[in-house]
Amino acid sequence: MIQRDGANVSLWQKTVDPYEPIHTTAPGRNFDIIIIGGGITGVSTALQLQKSGKSCLLLEAHTLCFGTTGGTTAHLNTLLDTPYADISKNFGENKAGLVADSVKEAIGLVSANISAYNISCGFEDKNAFLFARDPDQEKELEKIAEAALKAGVELDYATEIPASMAFTKAIKVRGQAKFIPTRYVHGIARAFESAGGIILQQCQVTGAKENEQVELETGMGSFTCDAVVYCTHIPPTVNLLHLRCVPYRSYAMAVTLSDEQYPADLLYDMYDPYHYYRTEIVDGQPYLIGGGYDHKTAHEENAEQSFLKLEAHLRENFNVKEVMFKWSSQFFEPADGLPYIGKLPGHSSIFTATGFGGNGMVYSSVAAIVLTNILLNRPDHYQELYSPGRIKPVAGFANFISHNADVVKQFAGKWFPHEDIETLSALSKGEGKVVKYNNQKLGIYKDEEGNLHAVNPICTHLKCEVKWNTAEKSWDCPCHGARYSPDGRVLTGPADKDLEQIAIKTLVEK
Repeated sequence: MIQRDGANVSLWQKTVDPYEPIHTTAPGRNFDIIIIGGGITGVSTALQLQKSGKSCLLLEAHTLCFGTTGGTTAHLNTLLDTPYADISKNFGENKAGLVADSVKEAIGLVSANISAYNISCGFEDKNAFLFARDPDQEKELEKIAEAALKAGVELDYATEIPASMAFTKAIKVRGQAKFIPTRYVHGIARAFESAGGIILQQCQVTGAKENEQVELETGMGSFTCDAVVYCTHIPPTVNLLHLRCVPYRSYAMAVTLSDEQYPADLLYDMYDPYHYYRTEIVDGQPYLIGGGYDHKTAHEENAEQSFLKLEAHLRENFNVKEVMFKWSSQFFEPADGLPYIGKLPGHSSIFTATGFGGNGMVYSSVAAIVLTNILLNRPDHYQELYSPGRIKPVAGFANFISHNADVVKQFAGKWFPHEDIETLSALSKGEGKVVKYNNQKLGIYKDEEGNLHAVNPICTHLKCEVKWNTAEKSWDCPCHGARYSPDGRVLTGPADKDLEQIAIKTLVEK
């Protein structure tokens, strides 16, 4: 089983063994390009660059597919979360057509990699059905369909959908697909290594300096390269993209059905937030995978309620036999509806890919295509469209990655009495919350053995106060989406420093 960035294990991570790289140390210290992040974006980009003749090193702070790649529901879409009507309004009809072309090309790249490297990952071409349930939704559906057709998406109206849910109008979109993301990533990771690339896991980047070359400091020593690509879902530390990308949590379940009526294709309703459904057969067992109930990260007081709502919704619409897996995952919604792929504003040798919204499975391959063309100085139709350069740099954001090297240790050398904290917090096992004690705020967690753990609840990124995530048992930042384990270790960026741990001691009578 693959470790992940939360307490709930996904179907994809449970049914795949951890990746074992060929190398445990890098044979050299200088590379053409270093890619940071071992999800689908990082590995896809690394493979494309290595195949093109570049010497590449891929660094992952945990294990491959530890984060959102292991928590996706793995739809491959040309019908996007941001409707083509919105893209046309914001960027023009020609650019909407380019977006459609890019995601088609991305699905083609996934399919080509699977064929080229004989990857067994459940990939199948599918249709997608988007359906309305009331007159207002019908009007919105018609607008979505019209703009998507103009952009070049293959669709028509449908009189049936592959599920027994009531609807009033529906469209069928061709050229979509699904797969098992962890098995795909492991397959292309092996291809990357076979081509000469190096993967180092459990290797966190702790600093970067941009001079004639980029110098990276990591837990495994220093490395240099001509260019760095951050494929970490959101770039670390402080930069302009944190002001343009909003973190969201989404919830998913894999269930079995008593009537075996698993939908053959992909399904989406039109509520806000919408529900989405599909089937996957994993090791001979079919599962209905449903998702929804998105909300801004750390803006839901009881995240566990989202799982309860999702389960109730699935039981209302399908004959659910048993909930086998449930998990949540994080994505970043871009301000104008399109990802940011390319050179980080204010930098010459640092590149990034972020802001994929709910379509990370296709935009990851768009990023691999675009970044490879940029770094090889090839012509590309999509560079301007997705360029982070559409955000203009401002003073104060040039010091990428180095701003928080010295985190203030507010509680250094202090300790708090176990008895007082336990009385104050009144926690159940597995529960956490922020409490106030002697005018100090503490993040308190009680583990399953009844032991108390305390952290400074101030996020090390930009000093927002973290909130306890009841569903994933993590400290989540409501400002920019940094997430930490119960004892304060960084799970996901943009933070790159752990929360400060606070000593709690039992009073001993003399």
